[in-house]
Amino acid sequence: MSSGDDPQSQALAKPTFSDIQVSALVESVFGLKVSTIQPLPSYDDQNFHVCISRSRDSTDGPTEYVLKINNTESSKNPDLIEVQNHIIMFLNAAGFPTASVCHTKGDSTASLISIDSGSEIKSYLVRLLTYLPGRPIAESPISPQLLYEIGRLAAQLDKTLEKFHHPKLSCLHRENFIWNLKNVPLLEKYLYALGQNRNQEIVEQVIQLFKEEVMTKLSLFRECINHGDLNDHNILVESSKAASGDAVYQVSGILDFDDMSYGYYVFEVAITITYMMIESKNPIHVGGHVLAGFESVIPLTAVERGALFLLVCSRFCQSLVMAAYSCQLHPENKEYLMITAKTGWKHLQQMFDMGQKAVEEIWFDTAKSYESGISM
Repeated sequence: MSSGDDPQSQALAKPTFSDIQVSALVESVFGLKVSTIQPLPSYDDQNFHVCISRSRDSTDGPTEYVLKINNTESSKNPDLIEVQNHIIMFLNAAGFPTASVCHTKGDSTASLISIDSGSEIKSYLVRLLTYLPGRPIAESPISPQLLYEIGRLAAQLDKTLEKFHHPKLSCLHRENFIWNLKNVPLLEKYLYALGQNRNQEIVEQVIQLFKEEVMTKLSLFRECINHGDLNDHNILVESSKAASGDAVYQVSGILDFDDMSYGYYVFEVAITITYMMIESKNPIHVGGHVLAGFESVIPLTAVERGALFLLVCSRFCQSLVMAAYSCQLHPENKEYLMITAKTGWKHLQQMFDMGQKAVEEIWFDTAKSYESGISM
């Protein structure tokens, strides 16, 4: 998703590098010769799947990479990019399926390059990560067991990051970052992008409830570092054959750490539930399986559980409002930007129509069923 604090500045600052420029960039900054380039979808940065040519005397190491070119706004914050890179490396060393960060010829984890656009000189931070195998959750069958594993993974990630230290870690306190769940009230200035309709009314109600019922309880939530964007395109899975002959899917990759910030355990599970609902044929039941996995590592407190319904509604609102706003700025990227909107409004409406009590009952009963070893 978005990697800076000002969505408008970001959208206007998205890079537009050509394949030829990318090829030259990989060679000049990382010393690798490109054989093929494939653009990858991105919110406001540019990503490329890059395959490199191996020389005859060099047969070791990966041949597939992802080149990430940050937009000009987030490129103004190299400390944040540095922390993200070190977190990716830390998690990789801890056994998580994250990419490896490649060093530049100057032995840095990122490089700031300047391009003369004619009217001005623009600077972009570039990084090269190893390409991870697998298919996005969005393109894969989702079973209750996989949802449980994803919930568990989200909790393990947050718990592992408790041990992460870095001299610039404070830059993850991103006070006005639009994608941090505590900043839901900031959506008010982007509501005009929805137009006057039922959708806007629902979002206004969610924002008001958030102010009354979540903002007042933030001090009771347990703080941690959040990945903040464990969505259906940022989790990769691979299949293997079970003894029964059926395909079993396991997580093979965690992508996109650009939205990392200080938040709370309950934020991470709420965000994960939201995005796992997007592709599900039975969306309301998703929450219980993800919650059970998460709570097998980090049980939520009663106050955190009580906020979960509204936090999921709030994340839907963040994604849906910012997608509508970003489409006005970048209509050419509409297909990618509106992924959540295809089913998101319907899911949000359904949650609102059922009400908190009914949805919680399904979630909590499903989660409880795992305690007895009989998942619903």
